[in-house]
Amino acid sequence: MSIQSLIPKYVCDIAPYQGGKPISELAREFQLEESMIVKLASNENPLGMSPRAREVILKSIDEIYRYPDGNAFKLKNTVSLKFNLDADRLIFGNGSNDILELAARTFLKVGDEVIFSQHAFAVYSLVTQAMGAIGIKVPAHNFSHDLKKMFKAISSKTKMIFIANPNNPTGTLISKIELKSFLSKVPQDIIVVLDEAYDEYLDLENKSVSFSWLNQFPNLIISRTFSKAYGLAGLRLGFGASNPEIIHFMNRVRQPFNVNSLAQDAAVAALMDDEFVTESKILNNNGKKQLESAFNKLQLSFIPTFGNFISFKVEKASQVYEALLRSGIIIRPVTNYEMPDYLRVSIGLKEENERFIQALETII
Repeated sequence: MSIQSLIPKYVCDIAPYQGGKPISELAREFQLEESMIVKLASNENPLGMSPRAREVILKSIDEIYRYPDGNAFKLKNTVSLKFNLDADRLIFGNGSNDILELAARTFLKVGDEVIFSQHAFAVYSLVTQAMGAIGIKVPAHNFSHDLKKMFKAISSKTKMIFIANPNNPTGTLISKIELKSFLSKVPQDIIVVLDEAYDEYLDLENKSVSFSWLNQFPNLIISRTFSKAYGLAGLRLGFGASNPEIIHFMNRVRQPFNVNSLAQDAAVAALMDDEFVTESKILNNNGKKQLESAFNKLQLSFIPTFGNFISFKVEKASQVYEALLRSGIIIRPVTNYEMPDYLRVSIGLKEENERFIQALETII
């Protein structure tokens, strides 16, 4: 008997998610010193974590033998106050990926259709396929979501729509007017999951106001993360906001104690450290200009970004990626996003960006 014969075909067909190559793995592979490696592959905050979060983690470590608060009471109240949301509208997950999966597990069944954009975050397809649902990938327009085509793709089988804003890995942004217009047309028996992992990097005029839409759109789920601007990627923490009934049912499929105690305590502190988030945003804006200037100098086209990363076009992208690895620079290939001629680089510290630019100049 084959074990595979016991597993649903839609599970067997899943291609596992591939994260950015770890520094330790590259060091082993090419016999490099870890201290000499620059990782610009996973859209992490190059400043690390908030100093307030670090201080709280050190104080909280002695309580690690106890189970965390399964209802995240303190964190829930902090997020509620920070974003002016009722506490019963909130759910927390092991990273925002957990929120995406909880939405899929709550609402999807075998044969349902789920709409998402070409070049959108790979996890949308993964959580769809894991439930035996059918992914409907809508062609992008200039690497961005084509909401008109996504609306036309709605059928009687459509159960969910995923939208990333800004989008990863392209960095494109949908305007608030266009997005709200789209939501107003989507039937309310279709769940719309709005993934806003990079909202903290947006300038004021572009920042999301989607939390204020929750009363108007009871089918809307908004996901946010602490992995990017807040610098807590290793602790795995995200949250979702929706109408209380949706949250109630998502909590039924949520694993107990899915958010560890250090993550909860660190997130409370990070949410109160506005200075750190502002510093991270300024650093990102400066780094974006630094990289864009270099790409222009090298005559490389790139996709203007609203995130903390840039996707750029280069001949023989896979070979350039490998050459950068041998130089101790880790970035991200995006062939699996149907962008074989592109590579994605996270925006790092000034000196990290410079190391990447110098290595790229010698390669191309």
